[in-house]
Amino acid sequence: MATRIPEQRRVGMVSLGCPKALVDSERILTKLRADGYAMSPDYAGADVVLVNTCGFLDSAKEESLSAIGEAIKENGRVIVTGCMGEEAETIRTRFPQVLAITGAHQYEDVVEAVHEAAPPSQGPFIDLVPQPDIKLTPRHYSYLKISEGCNHSCAFCIIPQLRGKLASRRIDAVLREAEKLVAAGTKELLVISQDTSAYGVDTRHETRLWKGRETRAHMTDLARELGQLKTPEGETPWVRLHYVYPYPHVDQVIPLMAEGLITPYLDIPFQHAAPSVLKAMKRPANEAKVLSRLKKWREICPDITIRSSFVVGFPGETEADFQYLLDWLDEAQLDRVGAFRFEPVEGAEANDLPGAVPEEIKEERYARLMEKTEAISAAKLAAKIGSIQTVIIDDVGEPDEDGDIGATGRSRADAPEIDGAVYLRNVPESLSPGAFVNVLVEDADAHDLYGVIVE
Repeated sequence: MATRIPEQRRVGMVSLGCPKALVDSERILTKLRADGYAMSPDYAGADVVLVNTCGFLDSAKEESLSAIGEAIKENGRVIVTGCMGEEAETIRTRFPQVLAITGAHQYEDVVEAVHEAAPPSQGPFIDLVPQPDIKLTPRHYSYLKISEGCNHSCAFCIIPQLRGKLASRRIDAVLREAEKLVAAGTKELLVISQDTSAYGVDTRHETRLWKGRETRAHMTDLARELGQLKTPEGETPWVRLHYVYPYPHVDQVIPLMAEGLITPYLDIPFQHAAPSVLKAMKRPANEAKVLSRLKKWREICPDITIRSSFVVGFPGETEADFQYLLDWLDEAQLDRVGAFRFEPVEGAEANDLPGAVPEEIKEERYARLMEKTEAISAAKLAAKIGSIQTVIIDDVGEPDEDGDIGATGRSRADAPEIDGAVYLRNVPESLSPGAFVNVLVEDADAHDLYGVIVE
């Protein structure tokens, strides 16, 4: 009698928070699939549901708790992991039926918890053909995480408590992963960490042999080597650097952007500009030098895009401090800006600082900041009307009643999920996500560009 192969156990995943958490989710699911599990797209079909939580802000914690509650209601068999896993008591008090709780990037513990909750059932009959890694992003772009943790002690942040001190990956391991991703169809690599500029500090920038060359675990060496990658079609993939603190050696990366090796884009978390606020935040406070460096970077690479994020309403922030920030933004002319209203986070030093800013003032300052930055963005995008921009396609629509097809893409100035988009009209039916096209910009608003493909 033929032996019946048992059905695979199925795992569902809810992934919350930042791109670094998304990479954690990909690694967990990749390991589980190697262990014989299948992925479930919904609660009903899952033997167990993983909820990868965010614990950075109180609002994020509430979102995580809500997701846990929904998973319990819809499925009942839930394992919690991620940053909020550090607050196991809080989770268990609200949801005592949770099967297991683990912290951020504790991959082995999560997998073990799944094995206990829903033991793999295929025995010796599983397919021995290696499976590709699971990706939770579209095929044409991928996040490349180069380190965990952070050595900073910013007053508003508890990331070191959640994810530990800086722990850099080996340079050859990072480059091998990048090469593999590009070979599999990735056209854009998004380099992420808690502090990309500090990559390799913890290992004293140890060197490894890569392609016959001694290569340091250092941001500049990493950028230079990533710039050598080629897609199977012979194209140079975009390499986008995120979470870059403006240390002096960042200056060395700008010429690589001017040469076309690295995407001319830097995501720098300035957080504020007023010296007194930066000091209270325990952030570097030489804002004048930053302005001169921005000017120099633009001289070397005129196409460079600078994105940043700022916190308004930090304890002790005065109207004069906020006006200083607005004036600084007028001079800095940053291309892309996000803003956050200050939120107390349990365990952060900032909670004990005097001078709490009332909520209505936070809202008013947030609105003024966004008005300022939108005006800067609108002017910068309007200046691109009539230019030709290289665009990567993210999505191709269906034909409308006239048979016209639209598409959505991004220019080099736009990171996925956080920046603007380029909306295209009359694209060919053969166009597919991941394609690079040249676009004539016909119109613009405060955030997005509009255009048509040209040869």
